Amino acid sequence: MTTVKQDDQRVVKIGCASGFWGDTNTAAFQLVHLSDIDYLVFDYLSEITMSIMAKAMMMDPSHGYALDFVSRVMTPLINKIAEKKIKVISNAGGVNPLACRDALQKMIDEKGLNLKVAVVLGDDVLPKHAELLTQNIQEMFNGDALPAHVASSNAYLGAVAIRDALDLGADIVITGRVVDSAVVLAPLLHEYKWSLEDYDKLAQGALAGHVIECGAQCTGGNFTDWRLVQGFDNMGFPIVEVSQDSSFIVTKPKGTGGLVSTATVAEQVVYEIGNPQVYLLPDVIADFSQVHLEQVGEHRVKVTGATGRAPTQQYKVSATYADGYRVLVSFLIAGREAPEKAQVIADAILNKCERVLALRSVPPFSEKSVEILGVESTYGTHARIKDSREVVVKIAVKHLFKEACMFFASEIAQASTGMAPALAGIVGGRPKASAVVKLFSFLIDKDQLKVEVDFAGQRYPVQIPTGQTASAVELHPVGEVATYQGDEVEVPLIEVAHARSGDKGNHSNIGVIARQAEYLPWIRAALTEANVAAYMQHVLDPDKSKVIRYELPEMNALNFMLENALGGGGIASLRIDPQGKAFAQQLLDIPVKVPAQLLEK
Repeated sequence: MTTVKQDDQRVVKIGCASGFWGDTNTAAFQLVHLSDIDYLVFDYLSEITMSIMAKAMMMDPSHGYALDFVSRVMTPLINKIAEKKIKVISNAGGVNPLACRDALQKMIDEKGLNLKVAVVLGDDVLPKHAELLTQNIQEMFNGDALPAHVASSNAYLGAVAIRDALDLGADIVITGRVVDSAVVLAPLLHEYKWSLEDYDKLAQGALAGHVIECGAQCTGGNFTDWRLVQGFDNMGFPIVEVSQDSSFIVTKPKGTGGLVSTATVAEQVVYEIGNPQVYLLPDVIADFSQVHLEQVGEHRVKVTGATGRAPTQQYKVSATYADGYRVLVSFLIAGREAPEKAQVIADAILNKCERVLALRSVPPFSEKSVEILGVESTYGTHARIKDSREVVVKIAVKHLFKEACMFFASEIAQASTGMAPALAGIVGGRPKASAVVKLFSFLIDKDQLKVEVDFAGQRYPVQIPTGQTASAVELHPVGEVATYQGDEVEVPLIEVAHARSGDKGNHSNIGVIARQAEYLPWIRAALTEANVAAYMQHVLDPDKSKVIRYELPEMNALNFMLENALGGGGIASLRIDPQGKAFAQQLLDIPVKVPAQLLEK
């Protein structure tokens, strides 16, 4: 171990090299060569990724994991990893972690290294699907019944099994589905021997994982004040230096681009959370509402204040299933009246397709989407640009039958010669139909799953604490709300706050952090639940959506949950922004009234 001391405390350094499958492969090289980390961790998985991997495994039993983790990341770095005694934890195993282990072990053996690889097993719920169909399983958000056929079904395991693998002596731990933060919490449990009932420490460890699991998003990526960030071409990936008392510092390798500030870290704390007082994890129910951030050096932010309580008795399971097909096409329309031409062309294509489908006794498209990019169509009624001499038209349709989608795809090119002028640049040529993958989330009792560690030719059962029935939590009272005196000036929210948005299935969250504590009462007055719902109504479902506001007092922040705001979310959505990534940027334009003298400070 290369642990160091900080403030007379031992420190464990953990670097995260991947926030998703497809993140840059250069991050691991940077962390291995330019820092002195003890652990290198990777987060590859999402619900859609699991479905893609399940399909890959059906085609080839040796696939079903992140192949590039072995070939492009670990192979060129394994000698340096061994030399520096860095331990590696990755959920690259996907739906086939044993195959991932086998490929990795083969490469290690070929290089003549003595590194021990362990695998965490037990997240795969697919073998129990027939049994679960008899248990009246319901979707945890909308109450739907469990589909008869699913492509993948995986429980979000916690950190305990990874800890056990490290305790057994593993140098590398491969997992399937685990909660994102588990790859960071586990080495802390191993190194510091924290009790599984020391919930405040577990919450802090989980927060450390939450902050760095999206890679460069906490080191200046996706940051409101992006002009303050230097070196986008060499972004530093995050490192947490965690002390025995569970406080930690967020930083990045020296000489890399990016920015680590209380603002960049705060934006990541509020990213993709719901109720900050009830952040449900397999090992702990964490409360992030009183998290405190302190700048303690250049690119160094100290994080304290997360608390926790006993976890529940259940795992969350995410299953994916096929729900018809979709096809999407984008093309350029140029010249005068481009937006009007674009709308006419899109309507004509859709009308013709549905007329022909009707003649063939085929039902119409189950869902259609037309977005004209270049005149702020994603802003709804808040669009400020009404005309442009060039726009990109994005048309998407969904249908039960693949053939109907393929017919739509075949009717795009003819519009360039048979409709309004200046249609060009059909992106990717004729589009192809792809399966719509929907997410089904449900709960399963922890004692229904057998979690094991496969290590050195043996299987080791993992003892998972059964958890407790969660008790209700009293939400923080609404903080001070400003009273208008009539001498305020109106400014866009971005002048007084940072914000970041993300997705949770079909829901989106927007975290808003006041730039100064004095601004927060005025932000509260402007950003009521009703006002945010009205401002964002163009993304909300009029029948199913609602907006909920939560308080994070210590961070001078508010978190807004926009339920059913993503048109299905993920690959099921036809929108250009199916994960709500741009929602925060939209909300940052909402007007806020603030006293002029306050702005002058």
